[in-house]
Amino acid sequence: MVPYLVPNRYRGKLIVVEGIDGSGKSTQLALLSQWLRSQGLAVAFSEWNSSPLVKQTTRRGKRKEMFTPATFSLIHATDFADRMEGYIVPLLKAGAIVCADRYAYTAYARDVVRGVSPRWIRNLYRFAIQPTMAFYFRVPLDVALGRILGGREAIKYYEAGMDLGLSRNVEESFRLFQGRILKEYDSMAQEMGFHIIDAGGSIEEQQKEMRRIVMEVLGPNLDQVLRATLPPGASHG
Repeated sequence: MVPYLVPNRYRGKLIVVEGIDGSGKSTQLALLSQWLRSQGLAVAFSEWNSSPLVKQTTRRGKRKEMFTPATFSLIHATDFADRMEGYIVPLLKAGAIVCADRYAYTAYARDVVRGVSPRWIRNLYRFAIQPTMAFYFRVPLDVALGRILGGREAIKYYEAGMDLGLSRNVEESFRLFQGRILKEYDSMAQEMGFHIIDAGGSIEEQQKEMRRIVMEVLGPNLDQVLRATLPPGASHG
């Protein structure tokens, strides 16, 4: 049990995926969600930085490159709190499985790399519900960068960590920034109880291992999830 997070006292289950950009975690979570639904389970989806409450403000601040590390951290925490209260908690109360693409651990990694105090950021997210399972997709930096740089026309300013002054070259800044985030994930993996997935393996191998762990953990509780009914429009929160 992670001491910084609130125990999940609801019927529903929370499955979280984490990893650096290009780790393949989003693909694996989508495949897992589809599989769980095929088993007749009530499944909903949530992703990082998606609350309509602050989306426009976030977009405007990024476009004008206005954010300091502290304001960047606080606006993401506001987004997270809104989704937690208005979306994730009601679904957990209903008994559904919530699959979250990134969670508080993303802030633990990214914000610390930007210079925010680890103790401060953990305290900021102390309202977050403890996940039932948190998967960390560990991938070699060069593999992740190859996936990202080969599939995008441009890397965004904050995505590359350009605000940190690591390099004037956007690709090099991205490499350095993601490398630091990777080290943060590795350093907290044991503390946070991550289920580590070798993200350098095949898609099929990774998915098989995810499903094995999910069934091992959820097996005794599947009846609760089977009885859950999602509110209208809750599958893509």
